[in-house]
Amino acid sequence: MPASAAVRSPLALNTISFEMRPAPPFRLDLTAWVLRRRPENLLDRWDGQTYRRALPLENAIVELAIQQTGSPSRPRLAVSATAKEIPANSETVLRCKIERLLGTQVNLRAFYSLAATQKHLQPLIAEFAGFKPPRYPTIFEALLNAISCQQVSLHVGIMLLNRLVQTFGKTPLPTPDALHACPSPEDLAGVSPGTLRGMGYSQQKERAILDLSSFIAAGELNLESLNDLDDDSALEHLTAIRGVGRWSAEYALLRGMGRLNIFPGDDVGGWNKLQKHLRLPKRPSYEKTRKLLAPWKSFAGLVYFHFLLDGLRDKGALA
Repeated sequence: MPASAAVRSPLALNTISFEMRPAPPFRLDLTAWVLRRRPENLLDRWDGQTYRRALPLENAIVELAIQQTGSPSRPRLAVSATAKEIPANSETVLRCKIERLLGTQVNLRAFYSLAATQKHLQPLIAEFAGFKPPRYPTIFEALLNAISCQQVSLHVGIMLLNRLVQTFGKTPLPTPDALHACPSPEDLAGVSPGTLRGMGYSQQKERAILDLSSFIAAGELNLESLNDLDDDSALEHLTAIRGVGRWSAEYALLRGMGRLNIFPGDDVGGWNKLQKHLRLPKRPSYEKTRKLLAPWKSFAGLVYFHFLLDGLRDKGALA
């Protein structure tokens, strides 16, 4: 594939193609699965070869298709983006969005060096070498995920998100199988009360999502400005939002803001994995979790992601 090319599809759609070079080692399959989490996820698609997602780009929605063409030690990504209209300078903007989404330039050498000294978790880290920490395109999407998945199974949370995406997410292509982007605050701000409850959300979750969307759409809340704050200050601002507790706020710090030192300490799945891999007599508390992860310093969030991969492997998803 040429470094950059533009073609017009048979449906009179525009497509640009280019190549990216992640920092090695890199495995697209593992990284895509940490975004996907469940096979039924309709937003983040992975068929074993191609990662696909619809993303907003200025006033357009583009459908990304990404394949890994090089080995984990010499990785190359072949990227194509298709839409009705491709804005100017799209390749530059898309490269930045993909770097954030797939963590392609995150350097993990220090993490692997530390892992080599941690006997209980070193085999798990080594098994998934090449995984890079993904990051949702916006903090809003991270909170949308967190609120949807609060106090329900991950399967139920993903199904709720699917309904939200299919109903309110814009689509780039006029085809029945086209992907839908994650709804923006503007997409959800004017939704009538009761609509999300009809899709399976609780009244509390519906109000949290609609209030959050309305505040952002009206310019009364700028979540991305939280990137400039330290962890404690960002947590304080996040937990002041209706429906966002400690777990959701820490989830947003890790998955929306890329704070790799954050391990969502109230995560039941994380507790179970810590108990399993550290051979603990009982499941740890929040405070115990923080103490156990203290040796990992700025990499506790990477441990969290590896626990997720461990669960996906146990379910047979990674095969």
